[in-house]
This record gives sequence, C-alpha cells and structure tokens, in this order.
Amino acid sequence: MERQWQINPHDAELIEQLESTARVSPIIAQLLASRGIVKPEAIHKFLTSSMGDLHDPELLPNIDAAAQVIFDFAKAKKKIFIFGDYDCDGMSGTAILVKGLKLLQAEVSYFIPNRLEDGYGLSTNAIQDLAKRDCELIVTVDCGVANIEEVDLANKLGMSVVITDHHEMRDRLPNAAAVVHPSITDSLYPFHGLCGAGVAFKLIWAIFRRESGGKKVLPHLREFLVEALGLASIGTVADVVPLTDENRVIVRHGLTSLKASKQVGIQSLLKVSKLAEKPTLASDDIGFSLGPRLNAAGRLGQAQLGVELLTTQSFERAEALSEYIDSLNASRVSLERSVYLAANKQIKDDFDAENDAAFVLDGTGWHAGVIGIIAGRIAEKYHKPTIIISWDKLGIKPGMGSGRTAGGLRLNEAFIACTEHLLSHGGHAAAAGLKIEHSKLDMFRADFVEYCSSEMTVDQKLPTIQIDAEVILSQLTLPMMEQLNRMAPFGQANPRPKFCAINVEMVGDAQTMGGGDRHLTVTLKQSGKTIRAVAFGKGEWVKEMSAVDGPIDIVFNPVINEFRGLKKVEIHLVDWRKSKQLAATA
Repeated sequence: MERQWQINPHDAELIEQLESTARVSPIIAQLLASRGIVKPEAIHKFLTSSMGDLHDPELLPNIDAAAQVIFDFAKAKKKIFIFGDYDCDGMSGTAILVKGLKLLQAEVSYFIPNRLEDGYGLSTNAIQDLAKRDCELIVTVDCGVANIEEVDLANKLGMSVVITDHHEMRDRLPNAAAVVHPSITDSLYPFHGLCGAGVAFKLIWAIFRRESGGKKVLPHLREFLVEALGLASIGTVADVVPLTDENRVIVRHGLTSLKASKQVGIQSLLKVSKLAEKPTLASDDIGFSLGPRLNAAGRLGQAQLGVELLTTQSFERAEALSEYIDSLNASRVSLERSVYLAANKQIKDDFDAENDAAFVLDGTGWHAGVIGIIAGRIAEKYHKPTIIISWDKLGIKPGMGSGRTAGGLRLNEAFIACTEHLLSHGGHAAAAGLKIEHSKLDMFRADFVEYCSSEMTVDQKLPTIQIDAEVILSQLTLPMMEQLNRMAPFGQANPRPKFCAINVEMVGDAQTMGGGDRHLTVTLKQSGKTIRAVAFGKGEWVKEMSAVDGPIDIVFNPVINEFRGLKKVEIHLVDWRKSKQLAATA
C-alpha cells in the first residue's frame, strides 16, 4: 500500500532562534523544533539527560506504603514472591526487585506465569499455588492493577499483596496493601510514562532509602541502582514506552550500565547477541537484539528462564541459559515466518485488502506466543487495526487473540464496544488481547470491522510517513551523524530522524539477504555520492525495485555502521517509490 509522505513544517525563525539560544547546530535545532522542544530548560534536559533529572521516587503514588511493607517483610525474613509479567518488561523488573531484596538478605523468590497456560496477570491458580508454597507477600511487577478478585483471594488465603504496574486501571483499585502506579487518579508524579521495570526501579530505590536511614543511599546499594538502570533500560525500550522525560535518563545511563556490567547474565546475553564487541550500545540494540531474545522465552512459555539469566551468579549457568534463549529466539523467528505467510494468504484469499477497515484473521495451531508480533507486522504493512486469533488444535480451549492498532484507533475501547462477543479482553490502546469462542468469531469480526470503520477518520485510514527534512546524500557525513546522535536514545515519542531524498539512482540490482531472504540491500547514488542501503524485513521489495526503470525517491533513517573500528554512514530504507517531485506538506 502506497503511503503518504509528509515533511514536517519548519519555522525558519524559530530554528534560527534555537541555534542561537541553545547553541546547537541547525539540524539539531530543526529536530528539536519539530518535536516541540523549544524552551531552554527543556532543551538542556533533553540533550543532557543527567542522573539528576530522575524524579524522586517518593512522589510515586503509594510508594511509601509499598516500600515500608516490603522492607518490614524483608527484615522479618518472611517469604516474599515477586510476581512478574512474562514479557521483557516484567522479566527485567522482576530481576531488579529480586536482586535488590537479596542485598537486604530477604527471603525472596519469583513467580512468572506461563503465557500459554496461565495468561496475563494474577490468576486464581497462581494465587493458590503461591499459598501452597508458604508465600506471605506477593509483589507484582508490570501486572496486577486490574486483578481485583485475585487480590481478594490472596487476602483470604492470608497473603499480603503489593501491586506495581503501569497498565490500564479498572473503575476501582484492588484491595492490596499498596498499589504503586504512576497514573493513579490525582497522582502528583511528574511523568506517567514509566514502564513496569521503571516502577520497580523506583520502588527498590525507595526501599534502599529505608535500609540507609535517609535519602542518601549506602554506597553498595547505590552501586546496585546503577546496575538496575541497565535492567530498567531493557524493559523501557522493549515495552515501547515514550523515550521522553526520565525514561531518556533511564535508557541513556542504562545503556552505559549494560555495556560495563559485570553481571554474568548480562555479559553472556551481550555475547550471544553479538553485541559484546561493540564499543557502545544503542537503544536499537535492545529493541532488535536483547529484547527479542528475552521476549522469545516469554512467548514460548519459558519466561522464568529469562529472569534466571538476569539474576544468576553462575557463569556456566548464564552461558547455558543465554545459548538456550538464543535458540528459542531462532525458533520464534521460524514460527513467525510461517504464521505471517499464512495470515497474508488469508488476506489475499478472503478479504478486501484495499477497502476493509480492519482485519480479524484466525488459524488453527498458530502459535499463541507469536500472534501479537504478526498482528503488528500486518497492521504496519496494510495500515489497518489487526487481530490474529489462534485456535486450539483439539478444539477444546477458546481462541486466544492478540491485536495491534493503526491510524490511532484505541484497541482497548474497540474491545469494550465488542465485549458481548468475547470471553475476556484487556490491554492498551495500541496492543490488546482477547479470548473468544469459535461460535462468536463471525459476529465479533463484523462488529469490530464496523467499529473501526466508523471510528477512524478518512485521514486516519491513510498511511502516512512523517519526514523530518529533505536532504541530499552528500550531506550524510560522520560529523552530521554525531550531531544527530545528540538526540539519542531514539524510540517511542522520540523516533530516529527520518529524511527523504529524491531522484536517487540504483547502482546495480537490489539483492535479498539474511535467512529466508527476509531483508534487502542495494547501493544508491545521487550526484556522485554512493551509499549502501538496507531494508530489514522488506525482501519482497527486490522484485518491485527490479521493475523500476529510472530514479527513485526514498525515505530513510541514517545510521553509523561500525565494523572493526571503521565507521561509515549507511541508510535504513523506510519507504521508496518511483521518482516524482516531493512537495512539503504542512
């Protein structure tokens, strides 16, 4: 589907003013202006992201009560279980609390539900299991805020519960000893974008203050907090929360912490991800290498191994776990490929890809651990909200569905509108899950597609790429890239800058690369300047590019490729089309 290209409007006077007042280069001034960062104090905080910009943990709602409860249980040697979600955010946040509490000599263990059997959040079976294991305090990470009935059961069975979460809340909170959430009504916390691991980091910080007898944390505990920033950065990037405000601080300093980490689990994970030799780490290294490997364990029902890797002190165990998790990731990639091909065939055979407002796709035996990723890829490819449903091969269990949005549609609200057809549902505006009986599928599909059609405006239904500026390839120099990298870390709400170039020639033919010919590489030339371009996951473009006679226009992210100490600028293609004059659009 051809996408609209829109170049962000530029206020030349404002950009010139920012150059002068903030003492930044024209390109940085232009990017800051397009992101709405124009006040001197905001610019300084954005570009420096110092540790001092982390907000005081005591500002988080109910964190005082939570920290005191956990501290008292730890000192009394009562049995504590950290109950984490099975995704990368939950794993890294669980590791923070487990390792931090062990420094206080607490009796602490962890429980991670099986994604394929237990589902998301606290469950009746999990609560009963923890009671049998003599648990006295449950501390959730990245889940629990909607589990009102399950917390009541835990209380009935004699267990105390502390909830830490960042997800959507119901009309009332669970009856827990404390609920720590940055967005609780009337919250005075300055930033509502923390992920689960970010909340866990703030909680262990508050607990350490109690151990230290004041706001100044003891040196060995402070050393752990620096290590914990690395773990929190994994959850922050992998959970795709906005990389603004203190999340920038967590990720910027967390990346440094990860690179310098002496923890055997982190070291082995970096090694198996082929990142150990990199001089520095970037947010993309989490997003495309570390995060997918840890998430693969969760998607394939073995998230507890991810937490073990992040907490083990055994070099041999860390090596074995990292290699096994790497193999799980390879299996996940293979599963994804087969489901993705089947889902695309279903669209071609059974749906109107051009005119349908949304897709609800289903298949028997599709692995429930990868359907969310496939929903995301389909939603991005066709720019339509997409639900992928997996049916049990034996036809005994209800279907499990995972959805991703497009065009700004709020999936959680769409599911509420269609709730009469669902057994259960939950999640975010951008990503959500459901359970459904097979007999309800057709009615749900019809109502969901109708809801999407009525709620999305004409403009929302049109895929659009926002472009920061038009450049010529000769401008893509190492000094320019060093300027661009001042805007890092890049991610949600601070995307890597996108540029366009017009009338670019292809030098030779585009080629596929990578396992299964999934990726594309091509050499491009403009006004004597040649540059290598890569398009990840776009191997199908090769045939289309080969059919083009003449120049093309491209949208891309410039990057620095460093190999054996040699740095050069390359580009990652986002989109392309047969060349035509590109007009700036407000």
